[in-house]
Amino acid sequence: MKIPFLGNRREEPGAHDAEGIAELLAECELLRHQAARSGVQLDDTVASLEDLDQLVPRWRDDAEVLEWLGNDAGLYLGTVIVRTVPGAVWGIRADGQPVIRLASGREFDVVADGHDWAASGVPELSQVYGEVAEA
Repeated sequence: MKIPFLGNRREEPGAHDAEGIAELLAECELLRHQAARSGVQLDDTVASLEDLDQLVPRWRDDAEVLEWLGNDAGLYLGTVIVRTVPGAVWGIRADGQPVIRLASGREFDVVADGHDWAASGVPELSQVYGEVAEA
């Protein structure tokens, strides 16, 4: 039975609401809270990545916070890239991992970079941004 006003309820496999995904990934609640406590405003700019790179990493003593903060840092880095690098978009790999895809087809696992940054400070978020922006 087809009821026209209900429309087609089945989505195509792999179809995603790109705008909705971008908004969800941009939340980064723990990172925004940590940054605000340190006086850093996260306004989705490259300058805010540089400010994050200067934070004293007090979170490294708490493994649970470290894991969440690393995830948020990667998602925030991706958010800045998507909003400032022409042609950059969020993509979701088959394993569910969010990645940044450039118009050139290159893919960047910014969440892995965020975890590395949270754990050791290397690579700096602003450095990763610079590499992606040049690609």
